[in-house]
Amino acid sequence: MKIVCSQSDLKSQLAFVSRVVPSRPEPIVLGNVLLLADEATQRVTLTGFDGSLGIRTSFPAEVSANGTITLPAKFFNDIVSRLPEMEITLSWGESDEETGGLVAILSSASGKFQLNGMDAAEFPELPIVDNEDIIDLPIATMLEGLKGCLFAASTEISKQILTGVHLAASEDNKEFLEFAATDSHRLSVLQASLTNDQDTEDDAGANAIAEDQLMINLADFSVTIPARALRELEKMLTDGSHTSKTVKICYDETQILFELGDRILTTMRLTGTYPPYQRLIPANFTRNLVCDRKSLLSSLELVAVLAQKTNIVKFTLNAANSELILSVDAQDIGSATQSLPAEITGEDVDIAFNIKYLMDGLKALSANDIKMQLNEWNQPVIFTPVNGYLMTYLVMPVQIRS
Repeated sequence: MKIVCSQSDLKSQLAFVSRVVPSRPEPIVLGNVLLLADEATQRVTLTGFDGSLGIRTSFPAEVSANGTITLPAKFFNDIVSRLPEMEITLSWGESDEETGGLVAILSSASGKFQLNGMDAAEFPELPIVDNEDIIDLPIATMLEGLKGCLFAASTEISKQILTGVHLAASEDNKEFLEFAATDSHRLSVLQASLTNDQDTEDDAGANAIAEDQLMINLADFSVTIPARALRELEKMLTDGSHTSKTVKICYDETQILFELGDRILTTMRLTGTYPPYQRLIPANFTRNLVCDRKSLLSSLELVAVLAQKTNIVKFTLNAANSELILSVDAQDIGSATQSLPAEITGEDVDIAFNIKYLMDGLKALSANDIKMQLNEWNQPVIFTPVNGYLMTYLVMPVQIRS
């Protein structure tokens, strides 16, 4: 079996699938990349899989004979990435009669490499999604939702359902898809628009029909997807390798699959019922603050220098002076304060937060001005954009000594 392709094609596609290959694979073959050469289509398919998250991609090449092999992902990727841009030839077959093993020879104008492979039959098949219904979701919708929520998902394995992002059709407005993520200390909820405001007069009619069908397909859509898989999806949607405006989604009770051109990402769904997060958001507030988002973020970044040990910042709301004061105390190091103008209603209050949680949320709140709403110093606080997309970021305050 033999293929001839460009170094750049093999490099980019191999790097893409290698991201999901585990560092400690079980079974061992999952430390490899599955390579399939198809003479009929003159294409090469690469697959990486860790047992729950899989990526598959294909690219054109000169294929002289059909064949499959698995090669060690790390060494294969390292070799190809270091080669200069040139034509590469990859061939493979049995190494010798004694071992019966497989060997691949990768050659170029500058030399050649020999890699021991494993039989493709040992590589697990990617799970099949048992559902013919396909959702064509606008890429802009998916990226908007991921930007607003992905950072808030839990990293604690013990909180399995919280290590994902929950996607569901919005109960309030069928033209939005709701994204939610929480780690129990903070919650981010965003409603991403399913409609395209950039339609031209020529394509507005066709797009309106497609949008209506999309809303019908999403009527019962409710899934929780591992954050790790969504981070890989985000990279896939933004790496510039496609011109598509939509990503195809297919799912069943256990799996969900995303398809974009020649690339496929499949992952296990997180099982269990996602917490009723809307109940965490207070209905009414006694204190409100409006300020410039970038000014607040800049002030937090300044005082964060001294908050590295405790990660705690105190907010002092001074309504009489229309001022928000940020303060940090670092034992044995020093202290810092920053103030900025703010429109404040309600009584003055001191309240403290994890500074990292605040900065994460403010970076995701794409608006010039943000509103902070709260009741008491020990109750949930929410941040929302004054004018912008529909996002609510809830943070639990932390207790500090007087």
